[in-house]
Amino acid sequence: MSPLFDKAAAMLKLSPEAVETWRERLRPRAPDGLSARLLLLTVAFTLAVEALIMGPNLAAFHERWLRDRLQAAELASVGVEALPYSAVEDDTAAELMRIGGVQAVALTEQGVRRLLLQAPNLPRAPELIDLRQQNSWARLTDPWRTLFGHPDRSLRVQAKPRYRSGDFIEIVTPAQPLKLELKSFLLNSLLVSLLVSVTAGALLYGGLALLVLRPLRRVTRSMERFAADPESEAEPPSDRHDEIGRVERELSRMQEEVRQSLRSRARLVALGEAVAKINHDLRNMLTSAQMASERLATSADPQVAKALPRLERALSRAAGLSRNVLEYGRSEEPAPQKTRVVLTKALTVAAEDAGLEPDGVRLVKQLPARFAVEADPDQLYRILVNLMRNARQAIEADGGRPPERRGRGAVTVSAFGEDGVCVVRIADDGPGIPPRLAERLFEPFVSSKSSDGSGLGLTISRELAALHGGDLRLVPGEGANEVSGAVFELRLPA
Repeated sequence: MSPLFDKAAAMLKLSPEAVETWRERLRPRAPDGLSARLLLLTVAFTLAVEALIMGPNLAAFHERWLRDRLQAAELASVGVEALPYSAVEDDTAAELMRIGGVQAVALTEQGVRRLLLQAPNLPRAPELIDLRQQNSWARLTDPWRTLFGHPDRSLRVQAKPRYRSGDFIEIVTPAQPLKLELKSFLLNSLLVSLLVSVTAGALLYGGLALLVLRPLRRVTRSMERFAADPESEAEPPSDRHDEIGRVERELSRMQEEVRQSLRSRARLVALGEAVAKINHDLRNMLTSAQMASERLATSADPQVAKALPRLERALSRAAGLSRNVLEYGRSEEPAPQKTRVVLTKALTVAAEDAGLEPDGVRLVKQLPARFAVEADPDQLYRILVNLMRNARQAIEADGGRPPERRGRGAVTVSAFGEDGVCVVRIADDGPGIPPRLAERLFEPFVSSKSSDGSGLGLTISRELAALHGGDLRLVPGEGANEVSGAVFELRLPA
């Protein structure tokens, strides 16, 4: 094909790139599609099954042919014995053997062997086949020995008589006629097997193409379309209830999860860029605020002196956060610098900064005396402030509370040790977490509040707890309903 192709390319004046492209397209390839492989495998497996069936069929044909010759020889022997003194002329014997397809017939009765039809001189000694005690392996191999045996091969066959008495009847018959009929039978069987294989393969391929290949192509197209454009509209999965239907539904679910993750990542990138832009200006503003707080330290006003430590703590923590900007998903929190923290003092400071007050949402502490945890003070403070601020905002936004309790409630903190773990529980008497949000509460940008809030507070708090080797979770059965409020459990290694 190459010279002809080169002449055609020269006549059409194709560029070298076009010639190479067309050469690649016209190059013969082995079938690599799933459908082509499935068709070839179906035909191959069907042929293999037919080949397994062919051996017993050939053996049965071989044995049937020999028994037919035995039956014809037995009937001829009855005619011979009907003559006086079993006298048969040579011509008559030859005709009887020709009709029966045998070269000699002998009958053994009570241990005495009688030659009914004399065999001619044979060029080769005949091979014995005893149909009375033939094993399975011999039955399967005899046809192939006949097919590939010598042309002058003869068979000496013994079997039990059917129409007369005697121990066994024995014939000598040439193998060449049997060989020709075996070849014809084998050829016909192969043609039929091939036809059956192709037909079965085509039917099976059609069924599999309808039930499997077409849905798989649909799934493949969906994956390719999603890979090219994750935001493209997804094709709805079918309503099948088999494995293909489950694959389609799982693929659709995973694609939707990836879309949500990509959207969250995009929001995180935008958030990181925004934080990076304002970080410099924020640090300058915090520096100015710290300078102003230093001037306020000289004030004699008792209210200013009372509020000044709280202001200094807030400014100091804000400056620290500004120096270590948290770009969630792109940077990591610094490793915690653990020290012994008395929980009562940490709760008091965090409650003030979370806006908890005796006349509004108040803090209730149910702690053992001098209960302490090993934690980074700043990171523990951030966890407690996030949880308490969320609880206060949920209580203040609860419109279902009685008028006399609007904006009023309690955040109860308890702690205990358990199997080498310090457990801190923060519970509120607010409306609780809706069940539809309980499972996704710690995901980025998922918030139980309907208005303000970035949805990162609980995510950051759980990350900080994990850095300590602990965990933060919503207590099942308590914080996931609208009766007992929300109960969070902070677990830290003791």
